[in-house]
Amino acid sequence: MKIVHLVLVLALSFALPVMGQQRKVRPEFRPVKDVAGLPRVLIIGDSISIGYTLALRQVLKGVANVHRPPENCESTREGLAKLDRWLGEGKWDLIHFNWGLHDLKYVDAQGNRVSVDKGHQKVPLEEYKRNLEELVGRLEKTGAILIWRPTTPAPPGAFGRVPGSEAAYNKAAAAIMARHGVQIDDMNAFIRKERIPHVEPDNVHFSQASSARLAEEAAGVIRRALEQAGR
Repeated sequence: MKIVHLVLVLALSFALPVMGQQRKVRPEFRPVKDVAGLPRVLIIGDSISIGYTLALRQVLKGVANVHRPPENCESTREGLAKLDRWLGEGKWDLIHFNWGLHDLKYVDAQGNRVSVDKGHQKVPLEEYKRNLEELVGRLEKTGAILIWRPTTPAPPGAFGRVPGSEAAYNKAAAAIMARHGVQIDDMNAFIRKERIPHVEPDNVHFSQASSARLAEEAAGVIRRALEQAGR
């Protein structure tokens, strides 16, 4: 009996941490069960897109199956390394994607975000251009409708980022999208027009309420693109 008791204790000691990890999976990252007959949409992006994922799924309920990779897609370097895994084996009708906010941030030699004066940009602009060009080429092979979302603003005081530095990255991205004929979801124009606030004046992220509004904007772009393509 003592041996059986010991085995049970050991089993629980291993199982409980695993169960705890399962409970901690963010709802945005949980697998989506497709509704038959609806187009499949993949959202690729950083924490800004993570913030509006749940609201976007709700807005597009009955219109599309909205998936995303179960992680922050970070910079174009991570994109090149992980894109095939994120795409998986299934067919995508539309891919709404973005990289930039992690490319332009300042990091130290270990890759940790640091103040601008103590580091360097993770992915310099010229490398960003090369990476993004390759990523778009790989995405085109899926046959999906492609929609690019510009990098959202880096406000004054945002740690590890230069205010307005997204402008150069977005300009370079816009030129690449134009060459490839990729539609642009100009979420930044919406943010400016509607004065969508960040969660804090010096924080790149958005509140739940602001993210819900970004989801409405993105949903409109996605819905129109699907309708025009007859999907």
